[in-house]
Formats: sequence, C-alpha cells, structure tokens
Amino acid sequence: MKPALSEREGFAAFVLRMRSLGLSDQRLMAAFEATSRMAFVSGNLGTLAYGDRMLPIECGEFMEGLDLQARLIKALDLEPAHRVLEIGTGTGFTAAIMARLAGRVLSIERYRTLVELAQQRHQTLKIENIFIKHADGKLGLTHDGPFDRIVVWAAFESMPRQFVELLSSNGVMIAPIGPVDGKQVVSRLSKIGSRFEREDMMPARFLPLLDGVATAL
Repeated sequence: MKPALSEREGFAAFVLRMRSLGLSDQRLMAAFEATSRMAFVSGNLGTLAYGDRMLPIECGEFMEGLDLQARLIKALDLEPAHRVLEIGTGTGFTAAIMARLAGRVLSIERYRTLVELAQQRHQTLKIENIFIKHADGKLGLTHDGPFDRIVVWAAFESMPRQFVELLSSNGVMIAPIGPVDGKQVVSRLSKIGSRFEREDMMPARFLPLLDGVATAL
C-alpha cells in the first residue's frame, strides 16, 4: 500500500505545481493520472517519479522532469483526431500520455533497447495507438506523414526547416533550438503555408539530437 500512497501524493503535488503555473487542463491531467509514471522509471527512482528533475534511464539517456513534459504536451494542444510524431521515445511515458489525448502516436528512438522497453510498458498498459520505430529522427519520415503535431525531446542547432513538409496545414511542432553549449529555447513552430511561424516558450537545456541509430544498444 505504501508505494500506491506515495504515488498519489506525488501526483497531487504535481497537480498543485501545474495549477500554480496556470495549467489545469482536465483532459491533460486525467491522462497523467491514468498513466503511472512510476511504471516508467527504475525501481530505486520511484519516489522521484513525480518530481521536476531529470532522471537517468537506460542507455545513458535521461527522462525530462515531469513539469517540463506536461508543459510541452499542453503546448501541442492535442485533439482526438490528431496524428502525432514524437522524436525521442525514451521510456515511452510521454508517448503514453499523448496516446490518451490523440488518435495516433508514432515515436522514433535511436536506441533499440529503449524501443523494446517502451513497447513492453505500452503493452502492459494496453495502449494500442502507439507505434515505435528504431530509426534516425533527424532524417524525417515523409512516407509516414503528414502529422498534425510533432514534438522533439532533443535540441536542434538551428531551425528544423526540414520538418515543415512533415506537418499538415496549420500543424504545430514543439522543439528545443540552440547549441548544446549555448542558449537553448523551447519553441512552438506553427506551419503557415510552406514556412514556420515561431513562438519561443521558455529557456531550456536539452541534449543535442544525434545522427543515426545506436548499433550496440
């Protein structure tokens, strides 16, 4: 009973933090409540699952803090009919949240180990509208698009103009932009015709989006 109580308390604290930021979207909060974040982190980190700090995961990668994840997913403004592209599956937690809000989520991950673990977690939760690919997220997936929404959990050095064609008309992309050793900002990019209209949301610190796929992990 103690882990369940700890999770309830953690989720309640998270909700309070979100309310203090003016984020009280009922659909979004219901999606988070229905998806145990503890099931997506290593056992010894369970008590930190609902905190606002990055957590280490497999393959030397990191899971973003819960508050940042919630703010970026909120900025996507997901609707039930939306097709979503996520670059950077990680544990699969954010894909699970978005799958409860959108029609279909395609998630791209360069580490095969993370792909397999995320698939296992989604199967356990019986979430069937998520599709995960072991692929290079930088290349784009024109044959799988267009997408209504795109979210990237790694930083581009400059404006990711190659993704304009992946978005449907009036689509939205959320991505960190900036050098790994310099100033980065999370931007909301709205597709207007054949270009992006950029709105900077918040400063951030993300790892760079890497080329290729991992061959050993």
